[in-house]
Amino acid sequence: MSALYDAIGDGYTRRRRADPRLAAALWAALGDATTLVNVGAGSGSYEPSDRNVVAVEPSAVMLAQRSAHAAPAVCARAEALPFADGAFDGALAVLTIHHWADQARGLAECARVARERVVLLTWDPASDGFWLVREYFPELLAHDRTLFPRLDAIAAVLGELEVCTLPIPADCVDGFLGAFWQRPAAYLDPAERAGMSSFARVADPAAQLDRLRADIDSGAWAARHASLMGRTELDVGYRVVIAPPVSHHGAPRSVDPRCSRVAR
Repeated sequence: MSALYDAIGDGYTRRRRADPRLAAALWAALGDATTLVNVGAGSGSYEPSDRNVVAVEPSAVMLAQRSAHAAPAVCARAEALPFADGAFDGALAVLTIHHWADQARGLAECARVARERVVLLTWDPASDGFWLVREYFPELLAHDRTLFPRLDAIAAVLGELEVCTLPIPADCVDGFLGAFWQRPAAYLDPAERAGMSSFARVADPAAQLDRLRADIDSGAWAARHASLMGRTELDVGYRVVIAPPVSHHGAPRSVDPRCSRVAR
């Protein structure tokens, strides 16, 4: 992860800004945890400002882009968190677990240092993704299914999970891979692609991008995906994972149709 983001991370803060709707979902999942470790924190875009946060990030390039007002940060890896057992109320990890060299070890470390809760934003490899990876870059879909951990693999480490679907807004301001599902021209912009680590794995995307450009110009893309134009959000496979479930220590909360349980 450090080597990848040392190579592609320059200018990351301009392309990867926190979307307030996604941030709200993550912060709600953290519940009343007031002390947090943010693992794989990057530039700190999803760190809540009203809680005591310590960030962990292995890339010097990413650490250098953190704001002077950001939470204090240490250069370390998820697999070896430099904190005592139960040092924090909660642990947060946002779109980072697929970069960890040893995912089970990193998850176990998150659970070790968090007294109350671990919250992850990840992508479910059981998902079909969306049109970009199905129609133009199937190699990314296939590779992501090997990189991102299955939900049952996460549960094998963290125990019972609450897993909530996180639909992506049509006007999402964070430029990750699935953010532009309604705005196909964004994927033609090299500056936008530079904020998506997936494209670092494509040696030469020119042919697929030329085909996408042609489909946009001819109207073929719009014809195939007319049903997307009226949508305000779309499930493209992103999930908020909470361990233990929010209702673990009390009466079950109102059933959220977007959330489900995954057992160990």
